[in-house]
Amino acid sequence: MDYILKTGNISKIYPNGTIANRNVSLEVKQGEILGLVGENGAGKSTLMKILYGEEAPSSGEIYLNGQQVSFSSSLEAIRAGIGIVHQHFMLVPSLSLAENLVLGHEPVKERTRFFDFNTAVKITEELSKKYNLPVYAKARVVDVSVSMRQKLEILKALYRGAKILILDEPTAVLTPQETDELFVELKALQQHGHTIIFISHKLNEIFKLCDRVSVMRDGRLIATHVVADVNSQTISNEMVGREVQLHLKKEQAHPGEVVLKVRDLSFVDDFGIKMLNHVSFSLRKGEVLGVVGVDGNGQSELVQILTGSAATLTGSVEAFGKNITNSSQRAIRRTGIAHIAEDRMTTGAALSASIEDNLIADRYLDSSYSTKTGFLKREALAAASKEIVRSFDIRCGSPRQPVSSLSGGNIQKVVIGREFTAKADILVIAQPTRGVDIGAIEFIHQRILEMRSKGKAILLVSSDLQEVMTISDSLIVMNAGRISAYFEHAEETTDKELGLYMLGLKTQTSEEIRRALHEA
Repeated sequence: MDYILKTGNISKIYPNGTIANRNVSLEVKQGEILGLVGENGAGKSTLMKILYGEEAPSSGEIYLNGQQVSFSSSLEAIRAGIGIVHQHFMLVPSLSLAENLVLGHEPVKERTRFFDFNTAVKITEELSKKYNLPVYAKARVVDVSVSMRQKLEILKALYRGAKILILDEPTAVLTPQETDELFVELKALQQHGHTIIFISHKLNEIFKLCDRVSVMRDGRLIATHVVADVNSQTISNEMVGREVQLHLKKEQAHPGEVVLKVRDLSFVDDFGIKMLNHVSFSLRKGEVLGVVGVDGNGQSELVQILTGSAATLTGSVEAFGKNITNSSQRAIRRTGIAHIAEDRMTTGAALSASIEDNLIADRYLDSSYSTKTGFLKREALAAASKEIVRSFDIRCGSPRQPVSSLSGGNIQKVVIGREFTAKADILVIAQPTRGVDIGAIEFIHQRILEMRSKGKAILLVSSDLQEVMTISDSLIVMNAGRISAYFEHAEETTDKELGLYMLGLKTQTSEEIRRALHEA
């Protein structure tokens, strides 16, 4: 076989004893698109960091074009023709796309040696045309769509000479239309002779795009298949090491009374952009109301206002008949609202604190866990945390270990365990399975539906259309800070149609959208 990149028995053992990779021998063919899948903590990211020079292997070899190589930095990997596009964009928002493209490799004017912006624009436009990755060279990053930022990241790697591209969850925040467009562009890159390693948790994308797929579990390479020879069930079972239930059983919803009323919310961000523009809707008991939209269209700001981490310019929020507009986070929690934050690593959990401390962070003032004099009842806290660890299947050695020692999926279970046991009747859930493996996704989805069956009102904000359409009973679509569509029944629409509303290519009438208010 004509392999452009190979690893020979790569292992990575960290000083604390953690084994991230165990004798991994991965083979990537010249000009192929190889899918790489596995649970969080399976070793995918560590292996890619080793290939990109960000980590050094404890043992094993890397072969590029048949020659053994060793990278001590990402700069050396780039010079060898390996580029990576991270899941979280490495862009400067206030700079233009052209300036971001050439950052670190800036063209300069011969006489003055000052930065040559016009040449940077020309380079960007020519590269964009060559690879059919259209971008607005002179626009600021903050002003362009997420999909254009994704294209820019790919162009940055190509500009630096990458022949092998590693793409880490590149479609996580794209609409179906943008994903289809990206796949066309990746296929074109393949035709140009580029080799692509495509990391994704979305198996439908692996089967649509990739030639082969490699499966990792517990730091090992489990198998590599020709995509046409396997199905999703086989890959899922190999990833998790057991039979996975791919089709969620969901009973018919029976929504009750309105418990959350949102009226006329508006919000302007630090760049002066109106992120929310007179948003109004209602949420009912026993209902999962999904909110979808391309990232950056107001969903995050909506969640922040509802949970007390941002203040609205106009409008009101009412929960259980009480006005909680611009109330503090503690006051909102006392009203009966729990919150699963979209970024578990910064706002969802305190990484340096223990699992136990994270699990009781919202209830340490409760009389069950603290005395009148302010001392914590450690035995009660330990018992409560152990029960949450057991009930939510948090894989850990002890509730006393730091959250930072857990995998991404288990950190998310800590957050969900805390919020789902908070005795709240309204759950504001943002991106519950972002970056989470298929086994944890299955678990989280089941728990959300269990909360619905208990009569909880759930607002589910997610950029994963398949997730929203599977879990939600009704749907709101957001575009440019407005509600562009409302569907009383999620099954009334398709992912392609939702994509049109998300992109602003289609909009419902104001009367159709008013149905989201549930007013007689």
